[in-house]
Amino acid sequence: MDLKSNEPFWLLKNGLVASYPSLKNDEKCDVLIIGGGITGSLIAHQMIKDGYQTILIDKREVCNGSTSATTSMLQYEIDVPLYELIELIGEKGAVESYKACSKSIDTIAKLTKEIKSRSGFKRKQSLYFASKKKDAIWLEKEYEARKKAGFDVAWLGTEDIEERFSFQNTYGGILSKQGASIDAFKFAHELLRFNVNKGLKVFDKTEMKSVKYLRDHNLALTTDGFNIKAKKIIYCIGYESKMLIKENFVNLKSTYAIVSEIDKEKFKNIEHTLVWNTDKPYIYMRSTDDERLLIGGGDEDFYDAEQRDAILDKKEKEIRRHLKRIQPDYHFYTDFVWAGTFGETKDGLPYIGTHENFKNSYFVLGFGGNGITFSVTGMEMASAFMKNEEHKLSEYFKFGR
Repeated sequence: MDLKSNEPFWLLKNGLVASYPSLKNDEKCDVLIIGGGITGSLIAHQMIKDGYQTILIDKREVCNGSTSATTSMLQYEIDVPLYELIELIGEKGAVESYKACSKSIDTIAKLTKEIKSRSGFKRKQSLYFASKKKDAIWLEKEYEARKKAGFDVAWLGTEDIEERFSFQNTYGGILSKQGASIDAFKFAHELLRFNVNKGLKVFDKTEMKSVKYLRDHNLALTTDGFNIKAKKIIYCIGYESKMLIKENFVNLKSTYAIVSEIDKEKFKNIEHTLVWNTDKPYIYMRSTDDERLLIGGGDEDFYDAEQRDAILDKKEKEIRRHLKRIQPDYHFYTDFVWAGTFGETKDGLPYIGTHENFKNSYFVLGFGGNGITFSVTGMEMASAFMKNEEHKLSEYFKFGR
């Protein structure tokens, strides 16, 4: 599956950070991680930290799938509003899921210091504004739900938003203290390099062909005919899991993003703020660490890469029209435009845990706008699974829920 189109900004900005050999002989390990994006690199870090002999493989160059196309906005907010999630799964599970995403941002902050990362991690506030007058009604309900749950939030009126951010035609919004941004492509590469130095084995351009699920171990066969004997397999394959798992548990979407130079006078406080709105699909924006403006949205159902890519120009214009509505006098000169594929679940939550058809295996599948923060939660959960321990979120993130 083609997870991105054109060349995403992060790939052009960073170039080929690192290359790893393909597998050319049989191997054995405690843990085999399939998928070398941001999720796989995070899980590999946890497995090495926990003392497991770990191998990671990816059929592409590592990090060249959806990780190279992510907008890397780190939010505790899940695509399903908290008050709606409470109605879907109950207050306990909903609040714990939101708090797990909040905690994940703090964990990433610690990780960047631990590995001496140069991935541009930056703490930011988050502005979630109503793009239509009718949206302000439920958005205020969302504000009250977050406030009750203990999140550090404030309600801003229309004039407050215009004064602080220079945005017009808004109808109030929630300002949250907790948020951040990062270059996830670079961060994932740094995590892999850090852990290779601690014993992690990485093989890219190495595709899994099949797996024999045995009593106390699994035997993974690559397309080149080599075997990897592993006590456990952890699948970190994101949206491509839809090709592996038969039931319909996630809907694939295409999302689009554009990048340009930024006029800070026109975008007050944008370097300190993640911005998104109540449109469906929503528009989101942030500044990058090299002071550009990144805007994304225009989500469509994914059918195939060719159809997705054919409407790049159309989607660029659509995103620019949304920007024009809140910044009527600003002209956006597009420097980069690309598309990526992501997954949307019925409740906005990830799938992390076991699946009855995959013995001695775990899945860590972060979906939606919180893919990265869900993957950080997946580190904690995978660590518990490996020790045969329960995790408080397992019930809410399991298959068949």
